[in-house]
Amino acid sequence: MIRDIELAFIKIHILYHADKERVFGIGLMQELAEHDYFISPGTLYPILNKLENDGLLISEKETVDHKQRKYYTITESGKSFLNDMKNRIHELYKEVVS
Repeated sequence: MIRDIELAFIKIHILYHADKERVFGIGLMQELAEHDYFISPGTLYPILNKLENDGLLISEKETVDHKQRKYYTITESGKSFLNDMKNRIHELYKEVVS
């Protein structure tokens, strides 16, 4: 159960950063590690694929240093979902922390 909650936070983090700028796997792993979420590529990439399949992210491939990199950006559905989650997080914060 702990891992499920942690993965939910990771997904919100991903959507948050994808709303700010294009994101990619290794960059997300580094960003998440700054918040003590240490995630393997074997966990991250299925999450990214699921978020994309659910219509919350969209990806595009780009060549960087002669290698293919997949960049993700948030969709309008993703923005709507993220805003809903922000409201729920704020409500939970007020109840649990304040």
